[in-house]
Amino acid sequence: MNKVNIIKVNDYQEMSEKASQYIIDKVKANPKMVLGLATGGTPEGTYKRLIEDHDQNGTSYDGVATFNLDEYVGLSGDHPQSYRHYMNERFFNHIDINKENTYVPRGNTVDAEAECEAYEALMASVGGIDLQILGIGGNGHIGFNEPGTSFQSPTHIVDLAQSTKEANARYFANIDEVPNQAITMGIASIMKSREILLLISGENKHEAYKQLIEGEIQENFPASILRNHPYVTIIADKAAIGE
Repeated sequence: MNKVNIIKVNDYQEMSEKASQYIIDKVKANPKMVLGLATGGTPEGTYKRLIEDHDQNGTSYDGVATFNLDEYVGLSGDHPQSYRHYMNERFFNHIDINKENTYVPRGNTVDAEAECEAYEALMASVGGIDLQILGIGGNGHIGFNEPGTSFQSPTHIVDLAQSTKEANARYFANIDEVPNQAITMGIASIMKSREILLLISGENKHEAYKQLIEGEIQENFPASILRNHPYVTIIADKAAIGE
């Protein structure tokens, strides 16, 4: 089992600052890097700080390509709750990245299975992901890979767990509007990334953090596989760590 590098921070704000600086340093070292990106509440502060740095210091994303972890099945890219819309509004529209180099699975495609295969092939065609940003679900999911997902899974269609739908319902008018399925990078896809940066914040993630660090590596807790990755950095705040 590989040693995981854990950076302990005081709170969400410091986590976001550390994460953004980590990404900025990587982009400056490799202006043509391929970034894997996540959505949800956890990385929002990080994206805000990346935008501030871009405005103030001119860090360029002109040569960067990005791949997002997932997208809801059935939502078009201009739907306000789609992850394409999230990324445009919270990050891409505010930096100098070429939108043609920002990839998010197409949720409203007529053939979701073919979209999964195409997305996997697209990642391979650019040489894979250099740095993948991840959050962790309370049940250990990474991307939309729910407990029980095979560690060998490529990009695939997933039925969302009720707990995940409930956690995401705050972004919709009500839980009935949350799609039942998503396209997600598989666990095998995520593990192909050369490096992984996992962000964990808040008391509600403490049990997940504890199981990640101390529990067994098993498919019932998808994030546990990250301990087998050669290059993982975790930035976690005191609430998540339990201090």
